[in-house]
Amino acid sequence: MEDAVVQWTMHPWERDARMARKALKRGRQAYGLLIELACTRSSDELLGARRAYQSLYSESIEEDVASRVDGIERQLLVALVSSYRYDGSKTNDQAIKLDTQKLEKAISIGDKKQLIKDEEIVRILTTRSKIHLIAVIKCYQETFNKNIIEDLDEESSLKDTIYCLCDPPQYFSKILDSAMKANANKNEKEALTRVIVTRANVDMKDIAEEYDRQYKTPLTRRLKM
Repeated sequence: MEDAVVQWTMHPWERDARMARKALKRGRQAYGLLIELACTRSSDELLGARRAYQSLYSESIEEDVASRVDGIERQLLVALVSSYRYDGSKTNDQAIKLDTQKLEKAISIGDKKQLIKDEEIVRILTTRSKIHLIAVIKCYQETFNKNIIEDLDEESSLKDTIYCLCDPPQYFSKILDSAMKANANKNEKEALTRVIVTRANVDMKDIAEEYDRQYKTPLTRRLKM
């Protein structure tokens, strides 16, 4: 309860900056939080968090991610926290089809264990607008009759990136369900407070509806158990 109050009283940009710093200190087990922060916020919100991070720690989040992340996730994470996406409603059908084809080709011929390092996949996921990517995922399904999430196999970071960008309620429903399990680890348990605080005035109603749809149990009832 105390942690929830502390998070609630912070400015959202400062809160995100502090969570990002904490995730970097924890290492690979918390990289999912960096993806969440970079992909579920608007471009201006992410920019604000970057400014808050620099003010708090006298270094940029981009350089911190680049220096602290030493695995294959580095390229993706640096690009995600550095991004400033177009937030408008316009899309380009030709660009959507082209990106769809490039993604399918990269996934089909690439090393399944190294897709997170593929330049085309990283470029598309880290620079394109959310509305564009939603259209690309739909086009991928319709054109190739297969689900891109399934095609990504065990690339959990890329899957989380797509969920956070294209379907936040589904992503947060999964996070909440994991947090409420008896065998949840420390990171998963902390996510319960984080999601409730950060999404309360954003899309908590949508998350609750998605949770009910996925798990056949009202979220409010599950929280009381």
